[in-house]
Amino acid sequence: QVQLVESGGGLVQAGGSLRLSCAASGRTFSSFAMGWFRQAPGKEREFVAIISRNGGTSYYTDSVKGRFTVSRDNAENALYLQMSSLKPEDTAVYYCAADPSAGPILGGTPTYWGQGTQVTVSS
Repeated sequence: QVQLVESGGGLVQAGGSLRLSCAASGRTFSSFAMGWFRQAPGKEREFVAIISRNGGTSYYTDSVKGRFTVSRDNAENALYLQMSSLKPEDTAVYYCAADPSAGPILGGTPTYWGQGTQVTVSS
């Protein structure tokens, strides 16, 4: 079974930065299309960023474009989300997700999810 563990969340002031990490185990990391999702209070879980299996292609939701960067290190079985210029509306629980059965990049609902890490941005 695939396990995903997020870390790096915390409390930060608006304009600050955080780097989220996701450690994966259970299957070959390089075979996973992966991404980050978030769920804010009272809102649906939403796509934040996805990255292809080889790291060559990534997509972002419009609200984070230019501020967030997703990356992966397949040799270390790790996924990252560098977040800068954080805004209060970025406050949410952030989830790492993976889908071994997906194509080169995630589409639809991923198969595996981490437990989430809380990001709180104060104004």
